[in-house]
Amino acid sequence: MEMGLIAIGAGLAMGLSALATAWAQARIGAAAVGAVVEKPAAFATVLILVVIPETLAIFGFTVAILLMFGFR
Repeated sequence: MEMGLIAIGAGLAMGLSALATAWAQARIGAAAVGAVVEKPAAFATVLILVVIPETLAIFGFTVAILLMFGFR
C-alpha cells in the first residue's frame, strides 16, 4: 500500500509539473514569436526566456525520482 501511494505522489509530481511547464511555454512562446517578428535582435533573450520554464519539469522529475528511490 505504501509503495502505491509513493508512486501516485511521484506521478503527480511529474505530471503536474509537466502540465505547468507546457502552459508557461505556450504563453511565453506566443509572446516570443511576436517579439522576434518586431525585433529580430531579441532572439537570444527570447530563447532564454522560453527555456527557463523547462526547469520546472526538471524539478518535478527530480522530486519524482527522490520519492521513488529515496524511501527505501
